[in-house]
Amino acid sequence: MPDTSEDVMSVLTERIEDRFQMPIADLGRAVEAAPQANPEAATLVHWHGLLTETQQALDTAEDALVEALGTQPADVLDDPVMELAHQVNSAVASRDGRAMVVNYLLDPNAPGKRGPGAWRGASPAARRAPALPTSPPTLPSARNTTARGAAR
Repeated sequence: MPDTSEDVMSVLTERIEDRFQMPIADLGRAVEAAPQANPEAATLVHWHGLLTETQQALDTAEDALVEALGTQPADVLDDPVMELAHQVNSAVASRDGRAMVVNYLLDPNAPGKRGPGAWRGASPAARRAPALPTSPPTLPSARNTTARGAAR
């Protein structure tokens, strides 16, 4: 995935537009007019909207951080500036997570979507089963163990 914020948004938007053969704004209006007509389009429009909101929040947080850094001595960062840096980090994580969801939704061959053993065809009981064994570990019997360093 590209590194810059604009590239992430433009690449994912372009992929959605290619998938549905229309600009994202037109797709959004079509989904708004008939949300049940194409569930895949509705889901992608929803997540693209969330991604767009998060990108805007990231841009705002970055702008505030840059402005605050311009007023600070180069070797000292006070608590308000550090808080802005944490806000930027949180916004990046949120944006990247939402971008991953959009990317997953766009990938027809993503794990769990196709092929044998895909969750779609599994029984409800299989979908609820834990991925790993969950039985408690067996502890050794206390009478058969000795403490380290203890004389026998």
